[in-house]
Amino acid sequence: MSTVVLVGAQWGDEGKGKVTDYLAEKADLVIRYQGGNNAGHTVVVGDEEFKLHLIPSGILYENKLCLIGNGVVIDPAVLLEELRGLESRGINTDNLRISNRAHVILPYHRALDQAEEESKGSKKIGTTNRGIGPAYMDKSARVGIRIIDLIEENQLADMLKTNVTNKNNLLSKIYNSSGFDYDKILEEFKEYAKALKKYVADTSALVNDVLEEGKNILFEGAQGTLLDLDHGTYPYVTSSNPTAAGACLGAGIGPTKIDKVLGVVKAYTTRVGEGPFPTELIDELGESIRKNGHEYGTTTGRPRRCGWFDGVIARYAVRTNGLTYLAVTKLDVLTGLDKLKICTGYQYNGEIIRDFPASLQVLSKCEPVYEEMPGWQEDISQAQSYDELPATAKAYLERISELAGAPIAIIGVGVKRTQTIVVHELF
Repeated sequence: MSTVVLVGAQWGDEGKGKVTDYLAEKADLVIRYQGGNNAGHTVVVGDEEFKLHLIPSGILYENKLCLIGNGVVIDPAVLLEELRGLESRGINTDNLRISNRAHVILPYHRALDQAEEESKGSKKIGTTNRGIGPAYMDKSARVGIRIIDLIEENQLADMLKTNVTNKNNLLSKIYNSSGFDYDKILEEFKEYAKALKKYVADTSALVNDVLEEGKNILFEGAQGTLLDLDHGTYPYVTSSNPTAAGACLGAGIGPTKIDKVLGVVKAYTTRVGEGPFPTELIDELGESIRKNGHEYGTTTGRPRRCGWFDGVIARYAVRTNGLTYLAVTKLDVLTGLDKLKICTGYQYNGEIIRDFPASLQVLSKCEPVYEEMPGWQEDISQAQSYDELPATAKAYLERISELAGAPIAIIGVGVKRTQTIVVHELF
């Protein structure tokens, strides 16, 4: 038996979908433990591309039990659309289970998300406007509607009546916005309940049953370490805990059940949305990396900001997640560059700092301290082993590992399943 938590070790969008897809082949159960449809994984199988937002990547394999955990917030319309999309392409979704304790995103959550973001003006966070934050707010305020409440018709009606009244008052009095029709939402979500009821289960019990059977489990995180509500670049963060500890809460297991934690990093750094980004390249090189790496959001299509690899962030991710190994993706995107730069520290007020600062004012004034390394010109996209990589590519990877303080287990040299180099097996 082995349990592996997979986390993003930068600002999200690190290519976790490809790594999850690779690991899912050897897992018996895959569970998504936090976030909502504000995140997305792109998986390429042969010539087919799949964009997943809520359903774990393991669904693309036969006979894998795939769970959406209690830590996820679910927009039923989006989930049903995703299910229909997979089924229309011949993917069997019968092995999907949804936690009865997961919270539901309602139309007023999306409206509040957009109204709040617009009210911030130039200080906007850069949310996806999908209602994720307001849904988690209701969860914390103990007025959220869970999946179990959704499928219990009387409970749904009572809770929704109160919530719609309160949210309509908030929307009209604070944001000068129109509200929602209670009866219309109720009828809409009763239909969602009928469609989703067959998937609903106590996913915590299922995970622990599989643990007792001695099988392999993959815990799939969304977003990344620097978007973590507690440990990210607050307030430019998501509304949940993508870090490894979130897997225990979001899946309903104890921390003693985790064996390994794999952190996914790109061979460079990207970020979507607002906030400081020390190694950002606002020039032709940054645009070239964006173009070559197809750096556009899976969920929103927004162009990602691109920059050099940041060793300060990598060390921080190793510390806050307890990373056992790293998976380095998109190494092939750097092919053809004569020189590469790696950030080894930040210069702030004449001093070199190597720990990631909590203050955004400090971070925004940090200048990256770079170490320059030679690049490579050879095509590495067909490499099947570490030894097949050019010496300069291996030196670059070794420096990433050294700066982060964790060994590399997986290297991505292309988007396809087959373009994966495995240095250490995790299952």
